[in-house]
Amino acid sequence: MTLGLPQRTGALPPPSPTGDATDATLIGESLTAPDRFAGLFDRHADEIHRYVARRLDDVTTADDVTAETFLVAFRKRARYDLGRADARPWLYGIASNLISGHRRSETRRLKALARQAPERAAEFEDRSAERVTADRLRPALAAALAGLGSAERDLLLLVAWADLSYEEAAQALGIPIGTVRSRLSRTRTKIRRSLESHR
Repeated sequence: MTLGLPQRTGALPPPSPTGDATDATLIGESLTAPDRFAGLFDRHADEIHRYVARRLDDVTTADDVTAETFLVAFRKRARYDLGRADARPWLYGIASNLISGHRRSETRRLKALARQAPERAAEFEDRSAERVTADRLRPALAAALAGLGSAERDLLLLVAWADLSYEEAAQALGIPIGTVRSRLSRTRTKIRRSLESHR
């Protein structure tokens, strides 16, 4: 005698293992099995947290913004485009919107960094020339970032810090790819001019 499992009639297929599933699969499955959304959190929370913490320079606030990012994503998961396998741009877009609520503190922090004197160069044996140059540029770069508009800063940091492609940044911010290209070009010009003025 063999034991057979009951056949699933008209039901959804069993959920795929989290490691094999795309983000879109996890989100789709979470519509009927909400606990599947935890796989998305496990997969991307650390990366989103690092980005938010770097933007806000406050671990406690970064914890809150990261948690809220995934809460908002969970609530809006029914509207997610399941044709997009990778949910990172969507999550970064939500995080960027939430960071905007902390825009003043981010700008204050950047202005404070801009006022700091560059670190004195240590002995050559202790530090490389690139590190010394980076330390000297830090206040000027902070001033340049503080001088950008919020839309410019969001886009630049999604590409530079989150390592999103132009297409992913466009998706994250809900703007056309042409706008990404033109805005980044203008932003880079502003950054370059600002850095040249600090020499």
